[in-house]
Amino acid sequence: MAKHGFPLGMGGNIGNLMKQAQKMQQDMLKAQEELAEKTVEATVGGGAVTVVASGAKEIREIRISKDAVDPDDVETLQDLVLTAVNEALRQADELAKNTMGGVTGGLGNIPGLF
Repeated sequence: MAKHGFPLGMGGNIGNLMKQAQKMQQDMLKAQEELAEKTVEATVGGGAVTVVASGAKEIREIRISKDAVDPDDVETLQDLVLTAVNEALRQADELAKNTMGGVTGGLGNIPGLF
């Protein structure tokens, strides 16, 4: 065993590894703050429903066209809203993946990382 109890002389590399981990953590926090400010927009039904979401997957706005409101067909409006929300969240996921991928490199594929 090498000195300091680290095999193969890894003792000096641990300090560098810690510095890299701290920098990555700082970069991730900055990227997460930027994501919270960025928005994506999904429009469905030819403009009947629009949903705006942040890159942090927070729904910021839902716009519904007056033409989409039919008291006799509430189900269609519900489906449009659901579809627009899911598309906005899918776009927010893609934005987060692209933004965080630059920070995490290959670590972005770890489930539940962000």
